[in-house]
Parts: sequence; C-alpha cells; structure tokens
Amino acid sequence: MKTITVREGKERSLQRRHPWVFEGSIAGGKADLGETVRVQAHDGRFLAWAACSPHSQIRVRAWSFDEAERIDSAFFLRRIEQAIAIRARLPIASDGVRLVHGEADGLPGLIVDRYGDTLSAQFLSAGAERWKATIADHLLKATGLTRLYERSDANSRELEGLPPSTGWLRGDGATEVTIREHGWQLSLDVAEGHKTGYYLDQRDSRKLFADTVRHFGLQRVLNCYSYTGGFSVAAFAGGATQVTSVDSSGPALERARAHVLRNGFDDAAHETLDADVNQTLRAMLQQGRRFDAIVLDPPKFAPTVSHAERAARAYKDINRLALMLLEPGGVLFTFSCSGGISPDLFHKIVAGAGLDAQVDGLVYARTGAAPDHPMTITFPEGDYLKGLVIVKR
Repeated sequence: MKTITVREGKERSLQRRHPWVFEGSIAGGKADLGETVRVQAHDGRFLAWAACSPHSQIRVRAWSFDEAERIDSAFFLRRIEQAIAIRARLPIASDGVRLVHGEADGLPGLIVDRYGDTLSAQFLSAGAERWKATIADHLLKATGLTRLYERSDANSRELEGLPPSTGWLRGDGATEVTIREHGWQLSLDVAEGHKTGYYLDQRDSRKLFADTVRHFGLQRVLNCYSYTGGFSVAAFAGGATQVTSVDSSGPALERARAHVLRNGFDDAAHETLDADVNQTLRAMLQQGRRFDAIVLDPPKFAPTVSHAERAARAYKDINRLALMLLEPGGVLFTFSCSGGISPDLFHKIVAGAGLDAQVDGLVYARTGAAPDHPMTITFPEGDYLKGLVIVKR
C-alpha cells in the first residue's frame, strides 16, 4: 500500500472527516491514477484510506476514515446499499431518484441516478474510474436492474486526467426514458440530456412552484432557462393560463412542448422562445410585457469561488430585469447552482438586484436540492443549489 503524507497542520480537515486533500497540503508520496493510498499525518498517524488523483488539485479523496476498513469490492457494495437504503426512507414522489451523490454517500466522484428501469452514472474522479467495473456490477445487484448508461462527459473529468466516456456499461436498448414526478409525466434521454439526463435536484422546487402558482392565483408565467419545461408543466399544473418558456436550445424546447401536451395542457397557451435569456428579458421590458411569476434557473455561472465576482454580475443583472418584469404581488423563483456562490452571497446579489430595480420583496421561501441530493455536516461544499422565492411588494 502506497502512502501519502500531509504537511504538519494540514491533517485537521481529514480529522474533521472532510474528504479532500489539496495538492498544497501534501508533504510527500505519490501513486498511480485512482490507486488506493494510506494517508497519514507528518508523524505517521493514520488519517484515511483514499484514492489518489495525481493530475488534480484535489490530490486525494477519502474513501474511509476507519483504519480497519479495507477498500475492496465488498466496501463498494456496502456503500451503494447504504445509499440506496437512505433513499428508500425519503418521501420522493417520483421514480426518478438520485441513488448515489458522491462525497455525501462516501463515494467521491460517483453520481448515480435512477430513471425508471434505467441507471445513469457519472464516474468523475480517478478513484471512481478505477473501480468502475466493480461499481457497475454492484449497482445492478443492489437495484435489481439490468441497464446502466455511463455519462462521464463532465468537464471535471479533464481535471482528473481522464477522457470523456459515454455509452452503455451494462445492458442496451433505447436511451429515451419516461419518469413520473408529482403525477406528471416527463421524458428524457440518458444519452443526450443534461447531467445524467435530467435535473432531479429541482424536483421539490417544481412542486413548490406549482403550489405557489395555485395559492396566489398566478396566471402569466415566464420560465427562463426552461430546458425541457419542468417548471412550465408545474406552472400549468398550478393553474397558470399562459406560460412562456425561454431557452437557447431548440431541441429542449421541442421536448418542453411535448411535455405540456403529454400532461394534458393547452399547447396554444404555451409560448416557446429559442433565444438568449438576458436579451429576451430586456426586449420584454421594452415591449411592456409583465408577468405574475418568473423562474430564473440558469446554468452554473461560477463553478469555483474564483469565478464568483464575474458570476455575481450576471446573476444580479438577470434578477434585476426579472424583478422589473414582475407585477406587484408577483413571485420570483430564482436559483443558483454555482458552487462558488454561497447562499449568503446569493441573497446579497438578489438584494442588490432589487435595489437597482427599485423593487422590494418578501422572502417567501428558501430552497435547495431535493433530499436525495444530500449535503453532509462534514462536507459543506455539497451545498451547491440554492434558491429564493421572492414576493414583490
């Protein structure tokens, strides 16, 4: 077993069971890509078993803090079964579920979503990649399913020194899948959809949006960065009479239209715009259009803290425009999925947008990722998705 030694004083994060050790904290030792290593303090004390990522700034990712535990096939089966057992206890109104959420489930770099009878997985770290075949077999064993599609095409693979990898790992067949969510029918393609195929993390926020539209009697809805229209379906389900979906992807908007029809809503009441959101918001202001509810669910503007300043300007601008487009008493659902933007900073950005728009609002609710995308008390970096629901005064 190869050994990685951390610098004196840098062992504290591992002692607090934080799973990452950065390159600058390493005093010595090296290993092959994804190889399991013993991580020790400067005086030789055991700290963790971990996977080595020699090309990454995150040099090691901890598998276990128990010196007696072996990192073998049985270890991965236990972790997978534990993760699935936790989801079985959660009140999830869907057969689209995140089964494994990386560090939160003690499996750094591994993301696994279940869409009906199909699993879709991302192996995003060198350690997860090294154990891919074993993990794939255990996922099928633990779920009783036969189909597992790989979507290891995220940019973070490059940081690990890994090439993108996609395709069927186990089983085969059509990549189009239909799931149910809160009584709605939603389709996706595990080969082409964003992330592993869909944004399951917004499941609870979509339900909250439907309930809010119904409660306040909101009629005209603008869904920005709509993707395949999950929030648009939620708006109609809540009683909206006119919904506009804006996205820069024509194929995503086609699927959004199909979702509206599939769930029994009026296609004539659904406007789709294949356009840039920022430009569209500005044009709508000039046209004098107004809305009772607006959703802002943009892509990741700030993947790391170093991108936060530039991202803050972008978030502020779209929120300023949206607040100006809202009718008094209207509701804004605004989100950030950027890990580099903390909940506190995001609140300050939206507050600044309100000041620039000369608009005040009440914080009706705070939202985050659905509970099958957990954050643990030892890994606050897992808190990536944050949202505010604002009622305009």
